[in-house]
Amino acid sequence: MAKALKQKDFLNKFINGRCEEVMSRMPDECVDLIVTSPPYNLRNSTGNGMKDGRGGKWSNAALLKGYEDAEYNDNLPHEEYVAWQRECLTQMMRVLKPDGAIFYNHKWRVQAGLLQDRQDIVTGFPVRQIIIWRRKGGINFNKGYFLPTFEVIYLIAKKDFVLAKGANSFGDIWEVTQEVKNEHPAPFPIALVERAISSTNAEIILDPFMGSGTTAIAATKLGRSFVGIELSEKYIKTSQKRLKSFLMEPQVKEKKSKQDGLFD
Repeated sequence: MAKALKQKDFLNKFINGRCEEVMSRMPDECVDLIVTSPPYNLRNSTGNGMKDGRGGKWSNAALLKGYEDAEYNDNLPHEEYVAWQRECLTQMMRVLKPDGAIFYNHKWRVQAGLLQDRQDIVTGFPVRQIIIWRRKGGINFNKGYFLPTFEVIYLIAKKDFVLAKGANSFGDIWEVTQEVKNEHPAPFPIALVERAISSTNAEIILDPFMGSGTTAIAATKLGRSFVGIELSEKYIKTSQKRLKSFLMEPQVKEKKSKQDGLFD
């Protein structure tokens, strides 16, 4: 039986493993907020983008072989993918405090000519609101429908969740430019994560799909603690490198000098 994790085992740390397994070892109601963007299962596609993993219009795309070849190929049968994501969300809800919430970023897409809106994943969870992430840029060569320019953030909130003072003025359409200078093939913009975190009074922020460490950097920048779970050892190293680089910035280093051993 896997060892249960105490707060000292995960607070301000990057943990290598499958998120549903790692979260299952965390205590109930131990984090204040979850901000995450899971793999989109893009290689399981009926369109001309990454159909059957062949690449199509994205033949040179970084995601063609999955997020990390030896770890996860982003090509599950749809029913398996939905079941996996629902299992992940169930664990997220368990570790979330009664006044917590999940900012769950996902992308709608057209499959076999019909909109796939992720309702099969989030149905039954307490979705309080949908936030539109208006992205700049994007490509789509399919003349059957208009160029998609947004992604969705499902705000899945427990009963006692409230926004920080004044945060409701952000509205429900967030225009944030995509991040491009990042070795991860599908990076989360820091500004987007900052917006989500700063909208709350949360102190401990979990990202079960940490990727290149963006949520950790955003949380640290805002003076919050983080928990990062990531399957790929390569991205764990990337996250550690990016966070270390951020902490070495002169203004950050000076600010953190009084916080003894927080990021040991």
